[in-house]
This record gives sequence, structure tokens and C-alpha cells, in this order.
Amino acid sequence: MEEKIKALKEQMEAALGSVESKEQLGEFWQNFLGKKGSIADLMKGLGSVPKEERPNVGKTINEFKNQVEARYQEMKNKMDELELAARNKSEQVDITMPAKMRPAGGLHPLTVTENEMIDVFAGMGFEIYDGPEIEDDDHNFTRLNVAKNHPARDMQDTFYVAEDILLRTHTSPGQIRVMDAKKPPIKMLAPGRVFRSDSDATHSPMFHQMEGLVVDKKITLCDLQGMLDKFVQAIFGSEVKTRLRPSYFPFTEPSVEVDVSCFECGGKGCPLCKHTGWIEVLGGGIVHHKVLENCGIDPNEYSGLAFGIGIERIAMLKYGINNINLLYENDLRFLKQFKG
Repeated sequence: MEEKIKALKEQMEAALGSVESKEQLGEFWQNFLGKKGSIADLMKGLGSVPKEERPNVGKTINEFKNQVEARYQEMKNKMDELELAARNKSEQVDITMPAKMRPAGGLHPLTVTENEMIDVFAGMGFEIYDGPEIEDDDHNFTRLNVAKNHPARDMQDTFYVAEDILLRTHTSPGQIRVMDAKKPPIKMLAPGRVFRSDSDATHSPMFHQMEGLVVDKKITLCDLQGMLDKFVQAIFGSEVKTRLRPSYFPFTEPSVEVDVSCFECGGKGCPLCKHTGWIEVLGGGIVHHKVLENCGIDPNEYSGLAFGIGIERIAMLKYGINNINLLYENDLRFLKQFKG
């Protein structure tokens, strides 16, 4: 047995001398210390050793095993050090090389405009609500007093996911969800993406809208105009004024289109305002009594105002953008102009 162990020691040293990788070191472990390795075979051979000699032979085998494990660990530590040194060398940074310049990004003009709009209304006490982009027919149309035969429900005008499930055509469903969850007074703002099946070159099938709602006692059109005066002056300049024109929306009565005096020419007439002195910017009105009733709010006690603003429309007017496609093409030459 002693001769066998002596021969294995010589084999061990020879095997360690040829180890050059962790894979080879793993093979060394299997050959000598594994379940089917040489030391395991020695332990199995104890049965053939005379009984009185077994303790000494077992002790010798254990000493040999400890020696092999120590040599294995020594080699493993050496391999780890070499591997770490190689990795450090490959990952070292040459501080004499020119630095890679990574230009800082900037916010998209639509994001900049939306943030400015939110800041204005937040200063008036509005809370921000973020509603789902996939809506049901009930929230998007029915409870907003949009009749079943209204053209907005046509497949050509709206993206339907299922029979009564669609991509929201406006952010107005957020008003319904807020009125369901809260009792007046309510002052909320719902910005977000909306979707309409427009195919002409002047419209986008996806755009951004900001819906506002105020519900309280004795709300009138005067409150709406006063609020929007503050908004347009914050966005376009302190000299800008608003004008309300009669219009029609199913969810408001009365309904109005809101114009601003041209901030380019001061109302004198120019190509921007088509020589009228006024620019249309949004729509709004007094919340229809049926919409309030649909949300469990007594229209005899409360009234409300609502308005919807196209964020692209405001951005294009504010920055003089004459083509809506520029906002979606991700052309860095265009976007870099808005980097603050």
C-alpha cells in the first residue's frame, strides 16, 4: 500500500506540473479526489489489508489525501491570481487616451410643452390623473353623452380592440373615472396619448391631449375664460387674450371654441393667424348635466367646466413648427434645437 501511495504522489506532482488551466485543474480533482478517483480506490482497498494494519494504513491514506487537497488548493489559488491579473490587464484604462464624449440628451419638445402646461395648471390647484389608454365604450363614449349613432364610434374614426374595447379617442374618460371615485369639489388634469384613425397628411393617428375638469358649485363660463386667460398668458405671453366662440361637443353645454389673440402680430393679421388676428387653440364648455348624472353628481347642486387641449397644437404654435411629422420622426437635427 505504501508503494502504491508513493507512486500516486509521483503521479500527482507530474499531473500538477502539467496543469495550465482551470479545466485541467478540474480533471486533476476528479482523477485524485473525486468519488471515482485514486484516493477513493485506496480507501476501498483497505478491506484487503490485515486488520491489525488498517489503522496505520488508513492514517497514511488520510495524510496523503490532505496533502493532495493542499496541493490542489495551492494550485487553485495560483490559477485565480493569474486569471485576476489577466482580467485586470485587459480591463485597464489608458488614461492618456482621449475620452469618449457622450453628449447629454434632452427632453422632447412635446414633453417640454406638456411639463410647462402641467406646471401652469398645477399652480391653479389641479391634480394630475393618468388614465388607461385602452378604454371601454362606456367610459369613452356612452357616459360622456356620445350617442350610439355619433360618427366618432365609426370603425373608420376609432381603433377598436374588441367590440366594446378601443384605444381612447380623447383623455375625457379620465374625467368619468375621477368623478366616479371622488365627490366634488374636483379639479383634475388628464394628460396623455390618444388615438384616432386619421389618414390625411395633416393629422396623426396618435397624438397627445390634455383634458381639464373642474366640478363645484356655481361654476360658469366666466371661470373657464379666466382660467384659460392665465394659461395662454403663461405659455404665449402676458399680452395674449382669449376669445370664446359657440361650438358643439356632446359632453358640454354650452360648448365653445377658444381662440387666442395672435402673439406673432399682436392681432394685426399675419400668415400665422391667417390674417384674422386670432388663433384657435382648444375647445371646452360647461359639463353637460347628463355627464354629471351619469357619475352620480346632482346637476342641480353642482356644475362643472371642461376643456381639451392638443399638446402638439400648443408645441407647434409656441415653437413655430410648421409640420407635425417633425415631432415624430426622431430627427436629431430637429430635436437638438430644443435641448435646454
